Amino acid sequence: MKPTIAIVAGGDSSEVVVSLKSAVGLLSFMDRARYNVYQVILTKEVWVVNITENEQVEIDKSDFSFFNQGNKIKFDFAYITIHGTPGEDGILQGYFDLIGIPYSTCGVLASALTFYKFICNQYLKSFGVKVSESVLLRSGQSINSEEMALKIGFPCFIKPNAGGSSFGVTKVNSKEDVQPAIEKAFKEGNEVMIEAFMQGIEVTCGMYKTKSKSIVLPITEVVPHNDFFDFDAKYKGEVDEITPARINPELTARIQKLTAAIYDILGCKGIIRIDYIITEGDVINLLEVNTTPGMTTTSFIPQQVRAAGMEMKDVLTDIIENELNIQKE
Repeated sequence: MKPTIAIVAGGDSSEVVVSLKSAVGLLSFMDRARYNVYQVILTKEVWVVNITENEQVEIDKSDFSFFNQGNKIKFDFAYITIHGTPGEDGILQGYFDLIGIPYSTCGVLASALTFYKFICNQYLKSFGVKVSESVLLRSGQSINSEEMALKIGFPCFIKPNAGGSSFGVTKVNSKEDVQPAIEKAFKEGNEVMIEAFMQGIEVTCGMYKTKSKSIVLPITEVVPHNDFFDFDAKYKGEVDEITPARINPELTARIQKLTAAIYDILGCKGIIRIDYIITEGDVINLLEVNTTPGMTTTSFIPQQVRAAGMEMKDVLTDIIENELNIQKE
């Protein structure tokens, strides 16, 4: 009998639109001859499975099952593609751990740690990973623009500490723009990160591991047409994404080695993607770790998989079978 796979999308953040696009991509990549695949949509209000284009059925949260034509169907595996809470911050991972359903992403600890950028970067800094100077503000806290100018300087980035897809992110060039940018970022969450600007080449590197293999993918160079890699650059094509990146082989190898090291330090699982800035002197600076990278047909990971001469269908099968076999042991 074929395993039944849930592609879990939706979520409770501004990134829901991106999540739904990733779900469509994953549906196109899945090996339908090997698996029965359903798209599941999760929000605060509803948990439903798409039976057909026009029919949805409610999920039973007690065991993540549903009824279709009088038959109870239980999922064997969850492929999580929720960008933002609750799929990227460990909450959904904890639920699946409780009911015993294997899933595609990092576990609770690694998901929670990487979701909160400031904490993750400071943790990795203790292992010698280079990161930008930054400040964290929690709800109710504030920072004087003069003080921030001295500590961080301009330009800088002000963004939500948790979240992605560049929602709530502002590149700030003057003291007058600091407080409006902080207010904008707080609309996306209750923590704000203020981060010093780093001039250099932006690159991103994906990887995944199974019991039998460790695959570090080719590196993509990111050249936004706008002032930085904002939402329009990410999702409206206002960027040049060059895979493999136009950097020398030695630097490529160093980035790939660092990616693999961070994967292990954090105890990651499934596919991750790590973003970097390469500053003068080929210094590799961490931007952030993404444990639920985008999976549209044009997203970075599918690009890198193609550049490696691999097929997304095979990569997803690797990840699913690795977890299903672990579950059986």
